[in-house]
Parts: sequence; structure tokens; C-alpha cells
Amino acid sequence: MSVEDLLRYYPNKYIDRTRVYKVQELEEGMASVQVIGQLLYLYETGIGRRKRLEGVLDDGTGTIRLVWFGGIGHMKKVLQLKSYYVVFGKPSLFREEMTMSHPEISLYQGAEALASQSRLHPAYPMTEAMRNGGVTSALLEQLILSAFQHLRMEDVPDTLPKVLLHKYELMGLYPSLKQIHLPSDNDLLEQARHRLKFEELFYVQLEILDYAHKRTRSSAGLRFPLVGSVFHLFYREHLPFALTEAQKRVVREIWADMNSGLQMNRLLQGDVGSGKTLVALMSMLIAQGNGYQSCMMAPTEILAEQHYNTLMRFLEGMDIHVALLTGSVQGKRRTSILQEVSRGEVNILVGTHALLGDKVDFHQLGLAVIDEQHRFGVEQRASLWKKNSISPHILVMTATPIPRTLAMTVYGDLTVSVIDELPPGRKPVKTCHGYHETEKDYLQLVASEIQKGRQAYFVYPLIEESEKSDMLDLESGYQHLCEVFPQWRIGRLHGKMKDSEKNSIMEEFKAGKMDVLVSTTVIEVGVDVPNASVMVVMNANRFGLSQLHQLRGRVGRGADQSYCLLVTGYQLSETSRRRIEIMLESSDGFYIAEEDLKLRGPGVLDGTQQSGVFFDLKLSNVIRDGDLMAQARNAAMDILSQDPDKSLPSYAIVWDTLAKMRKNRIDLSNIS
Repeated sequence: MSVEDLLRYYPNKYIDRTRVYKVQELEEGMASVQVIGQLLYLYETGIGRRKRLEGVLDDGTGTIRLVWFGGIGHMKKVLQLKSYYVVFGKPSLFREEMTMSHPEISLYQGAEALASQSRLHPAYPMTEAMRNGGVTSALLEQLILSAFQHLRMEDVPDTLPKVLLHKYELMGLYPSLKQIHLPSDNDLLEQARHRLKFEELFYVQLEILDYAHKRTRSSAGLRFPLVGSVFHLFYREHLPFALTEAQKRVVREIWADMNSGLQMNRLLQGDVGSGKTLVALMSMLIAQGNGYQSCMMAPTEILAEQHYNTLMRFLEGMDIHVALLTGSVQGKRRTSILQEVSRGEVNILVGTHALLGDKVDFHQLGLAVIDEQHRFGVEQRASLWKKNSISPHILVMTATPIPRTLAMTVYGDLTVSVIDELPPGRKPVKTCHGYHETEKDYLQLVASEIQKGRQAYFVYPLIEESEKSDMLDLESGYQHLCEVFPQWRIGRLHGKMKDSEKNSIMEEFKAGKMDVLVSTTVIEVGVDVPNASVMVVMNANRFGLSQLHQLRGRVGRGADQSYCLLVTGYQLSETSRRRIEIMLESSDGFYIAEEDLKLRGPGVLDGTQQSGVFFDLKLSNVIRDGDLMAQARNAAMDILSQDPDKSLPSYAIVWDTLAKMRKNRIDLSNIS
């Protein structure tokens, strides 16, 4: 470990040794505190492994019991009755007596000596290997203290230019590192943390924006100057309903990208039911109007078929050739489609990862639409770019709302469009909380809807009963519903079924040949059955907010009032109860996504990646520090615009630091 590594190994908390507490002030649940008193008694108790050393400390306002379960022989040698000691530890109540187990204890040597040691002490995260090697938090503190006794300001050159330090009122690097390890007071500590967080977020954003800048400059794109007659015909005569203002805005943004002469890389966000597929279709019609083919890639066969059927319904009566290519399409049919694609006879090809195969040879691919792109690996997505001599335009779609703070990081190199309106006529889904113990109440609502000719989903977290879990399971739920409602036509669907079987069941449900579909979360994304008006989520407390929101989005797709019933037991954890509350109070996917992040923490950026960027965030947090990240992003954008060729001496430190970080980091570009 170098000195720089040591200085960049930040404390994860601080121990406040600036205050001495009185025993009468101590309460259960307090953090570690410092007390000074006289050691009145010291005695051993218990036998064998239960042997312990106990002492009683009196500070004049009361007594506290001190307990040691180990190192008893050593403690007996060094502790002296009637002497005054400084003890530090976490107070707790044991049999109505204030107790401190394994406190730090040192001889009290007067107010002056205590004052010299009274400050915020850093506590460092310890790994098992560090503990086994004899490395302690106190040892790290001593090493860092020694390092600062020998280091000078000029030994620690700043990583940020003076213009940024001045503009954003940031502390310099040397004092920041010193204060974060050896804080003088809370105010200076907070200034140091602010500066070091800004630095982390600034370089993350600079990396992302620099990557996007390079790609923009090097990625020539196909130019689509025409909207085209096909687009106009569809818009005038085949559009099933009026576009929302949000949809119109996004179509204009996409066309502007495709006419810029640079490759489009745009992320299209839209909540469930917001009309992303229609926007994607109109974008593909622009490509066709300029003489190019398009493809739409989905992560599952069910979703690919859903898109294919939706496009065919939209384009009914138009002379546009749409084909479907999935793993299930084999033999002569597959050969025929591949030949038609290579001859340019297929205008729009819809499929799964089968589109990425070497045998899929487009005549002229101009636009690739990727749905729920986080389910595809980086290399898979990049292989689409090679389907044309000039890389096709890329439109990435997701129905999973991405919080602003996460979007700036995970999708920071993409241009973002958001459809933030639902099509007219859609009624908000009514969300209710039910209990397993009162099954009759929620089944009555389901029965009422089915009597009206509607359909319902029942979603379970497990397929089969498990000895390791008390969760309800699909198979038991299916049998139970069949017994209670023998008149219902009930089907079941789960991920262990073959694709052909899953597709067949979904087609039957969509055709109205089933009243109820009992399923796992395989129907979470993309399934569109307008006649389904009830979603019952069993053991809803076992699902994340994002999943619950996606499941709710499977209903409310028609003009009728729809319902989402979240069913749990009476006993819920605080987190589970909060999830249910959020679902009951809001249907805004972006709000729900923000709240989900707050509950879960950023953790691993689930299912997402950023090309070549390593998120080594030691201090900052993409949730709590969203405003600071936006500030850091603006700073990075300013520097890139002022010094695009990286030649200005005033910014040399920035590019040198970024190059050093790139050299040392782990490349996550192949992780998805």
C-alpha cells in the first residue's frame, strides 16, 4: 500500500471524543460515549467460558458497571482500585443497571492531557484479512497521523484545477485529506467530505462525457433528411389515436438525431402504457422513408411476439413488410425470412437475440430499436452496430423508470427522451392492500370483474412450495383457485416452461380463452392484454418496488377501470410496509424508482453497466448526492466544451488525473 492508497482509504465513521458525559445522562441506544470516574470495585465472576471481569465506576452522578469477557488477566494487572479512569464505550441497560461492555479504558491524567486527545477520531472499515494481519483502526490512524507529520502541501498536488476550486468553493486536496482523517471539527470535516465527493463525481461524469464526446466525433451516422411518404400516410390515415404532446416531442427529437449526420444513441424512457412502441414504429417509418431497414430487438420471445403483433395491428392495410425472427422460427420459414432480409424486402425485422446471429444479413440497416436494453450484454448490443457499413442509429427503450441521479451515471453517455404523459382515455389503476387472512374480500372483487367479462392475473414469487420459505407458491395457488372457482378457466405460466408452451398459453389468454392466468414474474414486462383488469400480487412484500410497478402496469391498458391488489400477511417489516405505502400513494414510475433507490441503496447498479467506466465511489452516493452529481456533471461539461482537444495548460491536471484513473481502474465494459 502506497502513501496515496493510505490517504485515500477513508474512515467510514467518527468517534466523538470531544465531550465527557455524566453517568446520569446516559441512555439506552446512545452511540459510544466517554465517561470519567473512580474505579470503586473490581471482581471476577462466573466460571469457565462464562468467566468475566466486572468493575464499578463512579463519577459522582451515578455508577456504571464495566464488563470484560476476555483479557481478564491483563486488565487485572493494569487497573487500580480508587484511581480515576477515562472509559469509552457504548452504554446499555442490563437488569436496570447502566453497563458498558469491553470499554476502552485509560488512566485519567488531568484536564490538559484529556483536552489534547479530545477530538473526532476516525474509524476505518476493517476486512477479515486486515484483522487477521493485526491491522486495526487505531493503527491506521497512527500511520496516517505519522504520514501527515512528514508530508507538506506540495507533496500532495491537487487533482482539480484552481478554476473549479474557486467556482464551486471547494477545499484544496491536501487540507481535505487531512481533515477527513484527522478532523479539527465537524464543519471542516463536512467541507472535506464535500470536496472529495465532488472530485469522485466529477471524474465519473468526465469519463462518461468524454467517452460520449469521442464517440460523437468518431461515429459518423446515416443522414435521414426525409420524414417520407410512408410516415405521412400512417400519420394521416392509420394512426389509431392522437399522439400526446410528449410523443410528438420525442418523435421530433429522434428525427433531429437521425438527420444530424452523427450516429444516434438515444434512450427512450416511458412509464408502462405511455406509448413507446408507437414512437419506435414512427421512427422506423422515417428510416423506411429514407430507404433503410429497421429492427426491433426484445429480450424474450413473448415480448418479441407482443411487439410483432402490435406493429402488425398498427400497420394493418399498409404495404409494409414486418417479419418475426426468434429461436422458435426454424426450417424453411427461417431461411425464407433471412433471404428476404438480405434482399431488403423486409422493412422491419422484430426478434430476440436471434437478430444478432451471423446469418442475419441486412440489405441496409438504418435503425436498431432495443427494448429493455439492460437485459442484453454490451457485446451483444454492440454487434448490432456491425450489421451495416455505417453504424445504424440506436434507439434504446425502457419501461423501467430510471431516477435522474442514476440516469446521469448509468446512461450518462446517451441522449435521453422521456414520454411523461399517458395516452388519453386511460384510467389510473386503483391499488389496494389485502391480506392472506381475508382472502374472501379480494377474491370477491376478482369474481366481480370476471363476471363482467374481464380477466385477471395472479402472480406468485415461487413456482413450487419450498421447505426453506413460507412464501405462497404458484402450483398451490393454482390448485386452490381451481377448487374454489371450478367455473373459471384458469391457466398457469412460469419460466421453467418451454418457450413454445409459454407462447401458446399467452396467446390463449390474449384471445380470451382463459379467465385467470396464474403466473410468476415472467409476465412482468411487455405483456399487453387490454381486457385484463385485475392484477393480484401474492406475497407482495417479497417483490421490489420496481417489480410491483411493472406488474401493476400489466393492467389498466384498456378503457375500463382496473385494479391491482397487493396481498400480504399481517406481519410486515418496516421496509415492506413502506413499499406497500408507496404503491398505494403513487402511480408515478419515476417517483417510485426514486423511493426504491432510497430503500435499497445504490448497491450494484442492477442490470446496468456503463461502457468502460468504473464507479469507484468511496464517499459519494448516487441517491443522496444527486444535486452534487448534477453540479459535477455541469463542471465536466464546461471543461469539455472549453478544452475539447485537451491542450489547455490550465486543465492539464484534469486530463492527467483522468488518464491515471483509467490506467488503474478495472474495466467493467463487458459486464451487464
